[in-house]
Amino acid sequence: MPPILHLSLPVRDLASTKSFYVDVLGCGLGRERDRFIDVWFYGLQLTLHERPGQLLAAEANGVRHFGVTLEPDELRALLERLGNHPIEWLDEVSTDYAGTPREQTKAKLLDPSGNVIELKTYVDPVAAFDHTM
Repeated sequence: MPPILHLSLPVRDLASTKSFYVDVLGCGLGRERDRFIDVWFYGLQLTLHERPGQLLAAEANGVRHFGVTLEPDELRALLERLGNHPIEWLDEVSTDYAGTPREQTKAKLLDPSGNVIELKTYVDPVAAFDHTM
């Protein structure tokens, strides 16, 4: 079996969390238990535990976050989908290095518990990670 990346996060309550990740983001639902659920976040097994006392306040710049890099059409479709829901954006959609091989479009949003999620796409992923440019 190929490796599956796993992340576990505390959330305020499972009902709003499930609705957000499954109905809004379109994640597949995995295991459901009394105090946690698993969702499939673009290949990541994301386990969301109902632990309101362990929540961290979102930082103004969202340094503590997780996310996904999508193909441009996938990101566009997801952003369109999110436009139909009341989303709390930490950083609105923006593009850095426009017109260069390092061009990237990205945005950060908050889940109902304040966990920061980054969504992005690169014009050329190889150039984006090239430290010599």
